Amino acid sequence: MSLSSRCSSHRANHLLSTLLSDDFAFLEPHLQLVDLHRGTVIYDVGDRMPFIYFPHEAIVSLVTVLADGKTIEMAKLGGEAMFGLASALITRRSLGRYVVQSTGRASRVDTEVLYRGFVARPTLRDHVLRFAEDLLAQTLHSMACNALHSVEARCCRWILTMQDRTSQDVLPLTHEHLSRMMGVQRSTISAAMHALQAAGAIRQGRGVVTVIDRRGLEQTVCGCYEIIRQQSKQAQCPEVRI
Repeated sequence: MSLSSRCSSHRANHLLSTLLSDDFAFLEPHLQLVDLHRGTVIYDVGDRMPFIYFPHEAIVSLVTVLADGKTIEMAKLGGEAMFGLASALITRRSLGRYVVQSTGRASRVDTEVLYRGFVARPTLRDHVLRFAEDLLAQTLHSMACNALHSVEARCCRWILTMQDRTSQDVLPLTHEHLSRMMGVQRSTISAAMHALQAAGAIRQGRGVVTVIDRRGLEQTVCGCYEIIRQQSKQAQCPEVRI
Protein backbone atom coordinates (compact mmCIF):
# COMPACT_ATOMS: atom_id res chain seq x y z
CA MET A 1 0.00 0.00 0.00
CA SER A 2 1.15 3.51 -0.71
CA LEU A 3 -0.19 6.86 0.42
CA SER A 4 -1.97 8.54 -2.49
CA SER A 5 -0.79 12.00 -3.52
CA ARG A 6 -3.76 12.50 -5.85
CA CYS A 7 -6.45 14.93 -4.87
CA SER A 8 -9.58 13.00 -4.00
CA SER A 9 -12.52 13.33 -1.67
CA HIS A 10 -12.97 11.07 1.31
CA ARG A 11 -16.68 11.35 0.53
CA ALA A 12 -16.16 8.93 -2.36
CA ASN A 13 -16.96 6.34 0.30
CA HIS A 14 -20.70 6.21 0.91
CA LEU A 15 -20.49 5.72 4.68
CA LEU A 16 -18.33 8.83 5.00
CA SER A 17 -20.52 10.79 2.59
CA THR A 18 -23.65 10.13 4.66
CA LEU A 19 -22.22 11.11 8.03
CA LEU A 20 -23.70 14.17 9.70
CA SER A 21 -21.59 17.26 9.05
CA ASP A 22 -20.25 17.48 12.61
CA ASP A 23 -19.36 13.79 12.67
CA PHE A 24 -17.49 14.06 9.38
CA ALA A 25 -15.70 17.17 10.64
CA PHE A 26 -14.51 15.14 13.65
CA LEU A 27 -12.99 12.43 11.42
CA GLU A 28 -11.77 14.47 8.45
CA PRO A 29 -8.47 15.78 9.92
CA HIS A 30 -7.46 12.19 10.73
CA LEU A 31 -8.39 10.58 7.40
CA GLN A 32 -5.65 9.50 4.96
CA LEU A 33 -5.99 8.49 1.32
CA VAL A 34 -4.26 5.23 0.43
CA ASP A 35 -3.94 3.05 -2.66
CA LEU A 36 -4.95 -0.60 -2.26
CA HIS A 37 -3.46 -3.03 -4.81
CA ARG A 38 -5.11 -6.21 -6.03
CA GLY A 39 -3.86 -9.31 -4.22
CA THR A 40 -2.63 -7.43 -1.14
CA VAL A 41 -3.61 -8.90 2.23
CA ILE A 42 -4.43 -5.87 4.37
CA TYR A 43 -4.97 -7.89 7.53
CA ASP A 44 -4.62 -11.61 8.21
CA VAL A 45 -6.17 -13.64 11.01
CA GLY A 46 -4.89 -12.44 14.38
CA ASP A 47 -3.16 -9.33 13.02
CA ARG A 48 -3.38 -6.13 14.99
CA MET A 49 -5.58 -3.63 13.14
CA PRO A 50 -4.20 -0.11 13.62
CA PHE A 51 -6.42 1.38 10.89
CA ILE A 52 -10.04 1.22 9.81
CA TYR A 53 -10.58 1.49 6.04
CA PHE A 54 -13.34 3.07 3.97
CA PRO A 55 -12.91 1.86 0.36
CA HIS A 56 -13.64 4.12 -2.60
CA GLU A 57 -13.42 2.15 -5.86
CA ALA A 58 -11.28 -0.57 -4.25
CA ILE A 59 -12.99 -3.88 -3.46
CA VAL A 60 -11.88 -5.99 -0.49
CA SER A 61 -13.00 -9.50 0.47
CA LEU A 62 -13.36 -10.73 4.03
CA VAL A 63 -12.17 -14.33 3.92
CA THR A 64 -12.44 -17.02 6.60
CA VAL A 65 -9.39 -19.29 6.94
CA LEU A 66 -10.13 -22.85 8.05
CA ALA A 67 -7.87 -25.14 10.08
CA ASP A 68 -6.78 -27.07 6.96
CA GLY A 69 -5.80 -23.86 5.18
CA LYS A 70 -8.86 -23.72 2.94
CA THR A 71 -10.53 -20.34 2.57
CA ILE A 72 -14.01 -19.06 1.80
CA GLU A 73 -15.24 -15.54 1.20
CA MET A 74 -17.80 -14.26 3.69
CA ALA A 75 -18.32 -10.69 2.48
CA LYS A 76 -17.30 -8.36 -0.32
CA LEU A 77 -16.68 -4.73 0.69
CA GLY A 78 -16.65 -1.79 -1.70
CA GLY A 79 -17.47 1.90 -1.75
CA GLU A 80 -20.55 1.40 0.41
CA ALA A 81 -18.59 -0.19 3.23
CA MET A 82 -15.83 -0.08 5.81
CA PHE A 83 -13.66 -2.74 7.43
CA GLY A 84 -11.66 -3.08 10.62
CA LEU A 85 -14.58 -2.16 12.85
CA ALA A 86 -14.15 -5.12 15.23
CA SER A 87 -10.77 -3.76 16.27
CA ALA A 88 -12.40 -0.51 17.36
CA LEU A 89 -14.70 -2.31 19.74
CA ILE A 90 -13.07 -5.17 21.64
CA THR A 91 -10.31 -7.44 20.35
CA ARG A 92 -8.13 -5.07 18.29
CA ARG A 93 -7.28 -8.22 16.29
CA SER A 94 -8.43 -9.32 12.87
CA LEU A 95 -11.04 -12.09 12.89
CA GLY A 96 -10.43 -12.96 9.23
CA ARG A 97 -8.32 -12.20 6.19
CA TYR A 98 -8.93 -8.98 4.26
CA VAL A 99 -7.62 -9.28 0.71
CA VAL A 100 -7.91 -6.68 -2.07
CA GLN A 101 -9.92 -7.96 -5.04
CA SER A 102 -9.82 -4.82 -7.19
CA THR A 103 -7.20 -2.05 -7.12
CA GLY A 104 -8.36 1.37 -6.02
CA ARG A 105 -8.27 3.99 -3.32
CA ALA A 106 -9.56 4.05 0.23
CA SER A 107 -9.66 6.40 3.18
CA ARG A 108 -8.30 5.14 6.46
CA VAL A 109 -8.38 6.39 10.02
CA ASP A 110 -6.51 5.34 13.15
CA THR A 111 -8.53 2.85 15.18
CA GLU A 112 -8.10 4.92 18.34
CA VAL A 113 -9.57 7.99 16.64
CA LEU A 114 -12.75 6.14 15.69
CA TYR A 115 -12.96 4.65 19.17
CA ARG A 116 -12.80 8.18 20.64
CA GLY A 117 -15.46 9.22 18.14
CA PHE A 118 -17.75 6.44 19.35
CA VAL A 119 -17.47 7.77 22.90
CA ALA A 120 -17.77 11.47 22.06
CA ARG A 121 -20.28 11.35 19.20
CA PRO A 122 -23.24 8.96 19.62
CA THR A 123 -24.58 9.80 16.14
CA LEU A 124 -21.28 8.69 14.59
CA ARG A 125 -21.36 5.49 16.63
CA ASP A 126 -24.96 4.71 15.68
CA HIS A 127 -24.33 5.39 11.96
CA VAL A 128 -21.38 3.02 11.85
CA LEU A 129 -23.05 0.33 13.96
CA ARG A 130 -26.10 0.34 11.67
CA PHE A 131 -23.75 -0.57 8.85
CA ALA A 132 -22.11 -3.27 10.99
CA GLU A 133 -25.49 -4.83 11.74
CA ASP A 134 -26.44 -4.95 8.06
CA LEU A 135 -23.03 -6.39 7.19
CA LEU A 136 -23.58 -9.15 9.75
CA ALA A 137 -26.91 -9.96 8.08
CA GLN A 138 -25.18 -10.18 4.69
CA THR A 139 -22.46 -12.42 6.11
CA LEU A 140 -24.92 -14.80 7.75
CA HIS A 141 -26.90 -15.10 4.53
CA SER A 142 -23.70 -15.72 2.59
CA MET A 143 -22.88 -18.57 4.99
CA ALA A 144 -26.26 -20.16 4.32
CA CYS A 145 -25.81 -19.76 0.56
CA ASN A 146 -22.37 -21.38 0.68
CA ALA A 147 -23.81 -24.37 2.50
CA LEU A 148 -26.98 -24.93 0.49
CA HIS A 149 -26.66 -23.75 -3.10
CA SER A 150 -24.91 -25.09 -6.18
CA VAL A 151 -21.43 -24.00 -7.17
CA GLU A 152 -22.78 -22.72 -10.50
CA ALA A 153 -25.31 -20.48 -8.75
CA ARG A 154 -22.64 -19.25 -6.33
CA CYS A 155 -20.28 -18.47 -9.24
CA CYS A 156 -23.05 -16.35 -10.72
CA ARG A 157 -23.49 -14.52 -7.41
CA TRP A 158 -19.76 -13.83 -7.18
CA ILE A 159 -19.56 -12.52 -10.76
CA LEU A 160 -22.70 -10.38 -10.46
CA THR A 161 -21.55 -8.90 -7.14
CA MET A 162 -18.16 -7.97 -8.61
CA GLN A 163 -19.81 -6.42 -11.65
CA ASP A 164 -22.17 -4.42 -9.43
CA ARG A 165 -19.22 -2.90 -7.60
CA THR A 166 -16.92 -2.29 -10.57
CA SER A 167 -19.54 -1.41 -13.23
CA GLN A 168 -17.31 -3.32 -15.67
CA ASP A 169 -18.07 -6.24 -17.96
CA VAL A 170 -14.47 -7.52 -17.92
CA LEU A 171 -13.48 -8.84 -14.50
CA PRO A 172 -10.00 -10.01 -13.40
CA LEU A 173 -10.73 -13.58 -12.37
CA THR A 174 -9.11 -17.02 -12.54
CA HIS A 175 -10.49 -20.43 -11.63
CA GLU A 176 -7.80 -20.77 -8.95
CA HIS A 177 -8.80 -17.49 -7.32
CA LEU A 178 -12.50 -18.30 -7.45
CA SER A 179 -11.86 -21.73 -5.92
CA ARG A 180 -10.09 -20.04 -2.97
CA MET A 181 -12.93 -17.56 -2.53
CA MET A 182 -15.62 -20.25 -2.66
CA GLY A 183 -13.83 -22.99 -0.77
CA VAL A 184 -14.25 -25.68 -3.43
CA GLN A 185 -11.89 -27.57 -5.72
CA ARG A 186 -10.60 -25.85 -8.82
CA SER A 187 -11.96 -28.64 -11.04
CA THR A 188 -15.45 -28.00 -9.65
CA ILE A 189 -15.12 -24.28 -10.42
CA SER A 190 -13.87 -25.06 -13.93
CA ALA A 191 -16.90 -27.25 -14.64
CA ALA A 192 -19.32 -24.58 -13.42
CA MET A 193 -17.60 -21.80 -15.39
CA HIS A 194 -17.51 -23.88 -18.56
CA ALA A 195 -21.25 -24.47 -18.18
CA LEU A 196 -21.86 -20.72 -17.89
CA GLN A 197 -19.72 -20.10 -20.96
CA ALA A 198 -21.54 -22.81 -22.93
CA ALA A 199 -24.82 -21.10 -22.02
CA GLY A 200 -23.49 -17.84 -23.44
CA ALA A 201 -23.52 -15.97 -20.12
CA ILE A 202 -19.76 -15.36 -19.92
CA ARG A 203 -16.60 -15.56 -21.98
CA GLN A 204 -13.40 -16.75 -20.34
CA GLY A 205 -9.99 -15.36 -21.23
CA ARG A 206 -6.50 -15.36 -19.79
CA GLY A 207 -7.00 -14.20 -16.22
CA VAL A 208 -10.31 -12.48 -16.98
CA VAL A 209 -14.00 -13.27 -17.31
CA THR A 210 -16.23 -11.14 -19.54
CA VAL A 211 -19.94 -10.87 -18.77
CA ILE A 212 -21.81 -11.42 -22.05
CA ASP A 213 -25.36 -12.01 -20.86
CA ARG A 214 -26.07 -10.51 -17.44
CA ARG A 215 -29.72 -11.52 -17.69
CA GLY A 216 -28.63 -15.12 -18.15
CA LEU A 217 -26.53 -14.91 -14.99
CA GLU A 218 -29.47 -13.41 -13.10
CA GLN A 219 -31.68 -16.30 -14.22
CA THR A 220 -29.13 -18.86 -13.00
CA VAL A 221 -28.11 -17.25 -9.71
CA CYS A 222 -29.86 -18.26 -6.48
CA GLY A 223 -32.21 -15.88 -4.67
CA CYS A 224 -29.44 -15.03 -2.21
CA TYR A 225 -27.93 -12.59 -4.71
CA GLU A 226 -30.91 -10.25 -4.62
CA ILE A 227 -31.35 -10.58 -0.85
CA ILE A 228 -27.70 -9.72 -0.17
CA ARG A 229 -27.80 -6.91 -2.75
CA GLN A 230 -30.76 -5.34 -0.97
CA GLN A 231 -29.02 -5.76 2.40
CA SER A 232 -26.02 -3.94 0.95
CA LYS A 233 -28.25 -1.08 -0.18
CA GLN A 234 -29.80 -0.93 3.27
CA ALA A 235 -26.32 -0.69 4.79
CA GLN A 236 -25.76 2.55 2.91
CA CYS A 237 -28.23 4.37 5.21
CA PRO A 238 -29.45 6.81 2.53
CA GLU A 239 -31.64 8.69 4.97
CA VAL A 240 -28.64 10.40 6.66
CA ARG A 241 -26.84 13.06 4.62
CA ILE A 242 -23.78 15.19 5.26
